Order: sequence, then C-alpha cells, then structure tokens
Amino acid sequence: MTATEAAIWHDVECGSYEADLPLWEELAERCGGRVLELGSGTGRVALHLARRGHEAVALDRDPDLIATLTERAGELPVEPLVADARDFALSEPVALALAPMQFLQLLPSAEDRLACLECLAASLQAGGLLAAALVERLPSSDGALPPFPDVREIDGWVYSSLPIAVEVAEDQILLRRLRQAASPTGELSEAEDELQLQALTAAQLEAEATRAGFTPAGRRSTPETEAHVGSTVVLLERCR
Repeated sequence: MTATEAAIWHDVECGSYEADLPLWEELAERCGGRVLELGSGTGRVALHLARRGHEAVALDRDPDLIATLTERAGELPVEPLVADARDFALSEPVALALAPMQFLQLLPSAEDRLACLECLAASLQAGGLLAAALVERLPSSDGALPPFPDVREIDGWVYSSLPIAVEVAEDQILLRRLRQAASPTGELSEAEDELQLQALTAAQLEAEATRAGFTPAGRRSTPETEAHVGSTVVLLERCR
C-alpha cells in the first residue's frame, strides 16, 4: 500500500469522527503544556488541538501516515514522531497523553500494553494525565439497520468502507470491513480488511496501569454516533 492509499483509508475510516474532540479539548485546556497523541495517523486529533493553540506530539509507527500529517501540519505547533508506542522516548515530557479510538486495544497483549504504559509514564510530567478510550462492550444490534459505509471522494475517486461483520470472542473483537474504490472511469476494486481489538475493561486497564506508575483518576465517556460506538475514557495520573 502506498502512502497515498494508507492516508486515504485512514481518512475514510477515521477522519470524519468528531465525537471525542470536545473531551480532548477540555483535557488539553485543563492540563496545559504539550499533548501527545498515540496512533495519530494523519492527524485527526493532533492537528485539531494544534489549530486551537496546543502544542502536540503526533506519534505513529507508519512513516507514510506521519508524512501526510507533517505536510498537513504546515506551521502548526505539531511535532511528528515515527515510533512504536511500545518503545519510544520524547525529547521533553508532556502534560497530557491521549490514546483515542481504542488505540490500547490494538496492541496484541497485556505485555505490549504494559510496555506502552511504561513509555507513557516516562514521557509524562509528574502529575501528568493519560486518557485512553476503550470499547468495553458492543451495543446490541437487534433490530438495528445495517450501518452506512464511510465514504469519501478524492480527485474523482470514490472510496467506501463498509462494516460487514463483527465477531466477539472472549478475548477479542474482530471487525471486518469491505473497502471499495471506484475510479473516475467507473472501474471498481474491492478488498476485505480486518481490525482486531483486544478485550479490555476500564478496571483491567486501571490495574495494569498501576504497575507502570499510574493511579486511577476517574472515567469519562464519548457518545455513540450512527457510525461509531461510544467509548469509556479511562483517566490515569502519573504518580508524583
């Protein structure tokens, strides 16, 4: 997948989501100082906060997505960082770290989450805050209409991503999506994509985080939308 394709699909599937932005703005105002976004992709959250005057560090392991973010940032106060969330270090600590859109559940194991949490603890100021969005359970689909696809038109191409199946097991949630791309001349290509989320409750994350030097600092939530489930947002304070 080329950089352009990676950025396009990230934008199609994540770029229009705005339900969590008011909470991230509130926390950024509350904490002051720099903000770190994990799994920043093309910059949905980091660029939004930077446009509102907050200095941001945008971390993603995909250099193609970071390249797109860097181009979009222009003169905004955003520091791009290509790194793995389980093994990174910042040049200076931040006041707030954000893990939006179930980022911690994308990590494959509790050991991987602990490695990430330890890096976050080392990257936060004493008393700094980590806010992590989780999907603890999926809403019942009984009687619900099929979801609408995420669609975006770019340079005459129409891109569509449609959730086609959700498989819930004891230890993970598997989302299958059908990605379709229609060219300006009407040619259609399609492929299935899978997204795996590890099962994780707020209480489990709070317990794991204490091992990395955090203390629970409350919980918030983001609302459900027509296209996205609601999230529990776990707040964790770095021990002073």
